[in-house]
Amino acid sequence: MSRARTSPNQKTAVKRFNIYRNNITVSLIDALAAIFPATQRITGVEFFRAMARFHIQATPPLSPLLFEYGHEFPDFIARYEYAQSMPWLADVASLERAWLDAFHAADIGVLTAEALAAFPSDRLARAVFVPHPTTRIVRSAFAVVSIFAANRAEGPVGSIDATAEEDALITRPNLDVVVRWLSPGRAMFLALPVSGQTLGVAAAAAAEASVAFELSSRIAGIIETGAFTTIQHGD
Repeated sequence: MSRARTSPNQKTAVKRFNIYRNNITVSLIDALAAIFPATQRITGVEFFRAMARFHIQATPPLSPLLFEYGHEFPDFIARYEYAQSMPWLADVASLERAWLDAFHAADIGVLTAEALAAFPSDRLARAVFVPHPTTRIVRSAFAVVSIFAANRAEGPVGSIDATAEEDALITRPNLDVVVRWLSPGRAMFLALPVSGQTLGVAAAAAAEASVAFELSSRIAGIIETGAFTTIQHGD
């Protein structure tokens, strides 16, 4: 019986390929660490890099742009067996990914107070707000904004009640990405227009979510956050 033989050149080629593949994996792990610094700080470097390696094996990149990688990482973390003791970790990663997406989003004008004031008041309930490309909303059953902020800042992380529900609004006014904590009523009020619902639907849902919701101040907040670009007539 004849035996297949591997030439020295073939062995060298396999070795070079393995080195190349390992270098690509390390580059992707480094990219994830740069995209998710708070997530890595929470888990520790060794845990994070092992988790990232498993994610890369399951979800190879589709784009040559490294900053585009990692959109599926938060969902992977939510399923990752060894991260189950940190149930807030996936939401922190979602907030970090939203921050980067807002950072790279198109820079266009925002809705002005003048444009809002010029809109017919009798049609305001059916108005549709067009979200700015930078706008993201992350809703969480955990203290995602507090955990994110503490672990992206320098210095030690203090005590945080991770079980306190927090929602986040991510925008980029004046070219700087800003993460704002949202109260339950305000989160609902902004999330529905972002998804295409009318102002009337959003206001009704927000009032039901929070008895403290007040429409006029929230409309003013729409301008202040820079979350929308234009206002249009709905059906």
